[in-house]
Amino acid sequence: MSTVVETVTDLARPIVAHHQFELVDVEFVKEGKGWYLRVYIDKPGGINIEECAMVSDELSEQLDAIDPDPIPQAYFLEVSSPGAERPLKKPEDFERAVGEYIHVSLYQKIGQSKVYEGTLEELRDDALDLTVNLKGRIKTLTIPRDAIAQARLAIKF
Repeated sequence: MSTVVETVTDLARPIVAHHQFELVDVEFVKEGKGWYLRVYIDKPGGINIEECAMVSDELSEQLDAIDPDPIPQAYFLEVSSPGAERPLKKPEDFERAVGEYIHVSLYQKIGQSKVYEGTLEELRDDALDLTVNLKGRIKTLTIPRDAIAQARLAIKF
């Protein structure tokens, strides 16, 4: 269904840019018996429900105008904020997260784990440095960028 994501991304990008918001992510997923088209938007200071509704209305109008329908099955359109644990996907997401507490899932173990949480200290083209607390000891791990399966902001408890 990547063509759905690509089509919706192409439609959403100018709508979101017109309102000076950021298009964070688009996903098209099946959950249970239903399909969900999720569009995540944000802006400095956060996005509100009225802004999400406005983008939803405009995007829905654009999708309805396309013939043939790019999404033939029934689906639910959800436009929302990425939330406090915003995903880090694009290079600029990682750049903004320097100094922040993040969660990183890896394809393969580095050290004893495939999952780490810590402060993103430094970002390079090929790796990032993450300061983590491992059993009471503070260490800095260097994680190759191509080893990262998923990353997101995290809430430190």
